[in-house]
Amino acid sequence: MNVIVIVTDSLRVDHLGCYGSEVETPYLDEFAEQATQFGQAYSEGLPTMPTRTAWWTGRFTFPFRGWQPLELDDVLLAEVLWDQGFQSALITDVYHMHKPSFNCGRGFDEVKFIRGQEYDPFIVDPGVEVDLTPHLKPRGDQNDDMWRARLEQYLRNISRREREEDWFIPQVANAAIEWLEKHRDRDNLFLWVDCFDPHEPWDPPEPYYSMYDPDYEGLELIDPIPGPVEGYMTPEELKHTKALYAGEVSFCDKWVGQILAACKEYGYWENSLIIHTSDHGEPFGEHGIVRKARPWCHEELVHIPWLLRLPGGTGAGRKIDAFVETCDLMPTVLDFLAVAGPEHMHGRSLLPLIRGEQEKVRDYAYSGFYRGGWSIRNHDWSLVLFFNGKPTELYDRRNDPTETTNVIAEHKDVATELEVELRRFVDDLRRANRGRT
Repeated sequence: MNVIVIVTDSLRVDHLGCYGSEVETPYLDEFAEQATQFGQAYSEGLPTMPTRTAWWTGRFTFPFRGWQPLELDDVLLAEVLWDQGFQSALITDVYHMHKPSFNCGRGFDEVKFIRGQEYDPFIVDPGVEVDLTPHLKPRGDQNDDMWRARLEQYLRNISRREREEDWFIPQVANAAIEWLEKHRDRDNLFLWVDCFDPHEPWDPPEPYYSMYDPDYEGLELIDPIPGPVEGYMTPEELKHTKALYAGEVSFCDKWVGQILAACKEYGYWENSLIIHTSDHGEPFGEHGIVRKARPWCHEELVHIPWLLRLPGGTGAGRKIDAFVETCDLMPTVLDFLAVAGPEHMHGRSLLPLIRGEQEKVRDYAYSGFYRGGWSIRNHDWSLVLFFNGKPTELYDRRNDPTETTNVIAEHKDVATELEVELRRFVDDLRRANRGRT
């Protein structure tokens, strides 16, 4: 049996057709019909690197560690499978994973990094001139120079693009397809395909660039400076930037579809666990900010898509509303392969949910930034806790699923109960972590 995991970074759950969106994602929608769809999947630790730590260790991270390298005593999914004789590969354009100190290639037999995403110091020749004018809107503060330099770096990185295949996700997808073809006659394969798109900057090729706001005229803010929307972006600019993001999502869908088609063509469809998911979403003004400008664990950031297909179609077309978290990925993969994992994993296998043997694996979804905001959700309520003096917020999920109206003044008892549960959960994790050997 094989395992194939496809990640598309920063993919909001409300931008997939199979989750009710009008954004065009036909390939993932088709995959969802043949897979199990988790409707209440949440990222426990944010953003990019903590989520990958949770995926690869099966452990909650937000009470213990933030954006940092893997630790020496981490037992990683790729290492466990290496010890079982799996041939493995990591193919990615997430340049943060390429930073040498993070050692994200641990346990993989092959690693391929696609260079140039976001602010990767890839093309550093100052002679490569780029025009920032169509894309740059300063905020008028001390950070403007930093963000100007970052945008300039990205524009240099993409200065050689000519055809669609030169964009980043086609490069990642084609490398993954090549690896699948090369290993088509083997078994016990583990492929992790980690695409940085639809992470900002948002500049897909046509027709995707103009797909959702074709008549716009104004600044093309493909990489707006993170922070408050008010006083920075006009409503038209924000609407257009979100349309660029939607175009990026549709573009990603096309190329994820190419990987899924290769899985069928090369014989992996019926002998592989195939997963598509994301690490987090992306704010577009829902709580007054654009991009991940604050460690605020609202719905638009922490709710993630998760589609999982088992060989033989077990669970095909099922929609499961039990709470699942990123730390459940590793236990699920190991359970599927009947491989024993490390005892200190916090996550739980999701196979009993898919098979109808269990109704849930936990009562709450917990999310957080290390030393930043935390949140807790059950099916009725969500509580968002801050550590910067911002007052705690409570939302009625039954009537306000997008968390627009803070109702803590009317339901202080509910807020207290949820905060006690959240702090108890974190304290229990910390006590267990102190006793870990």
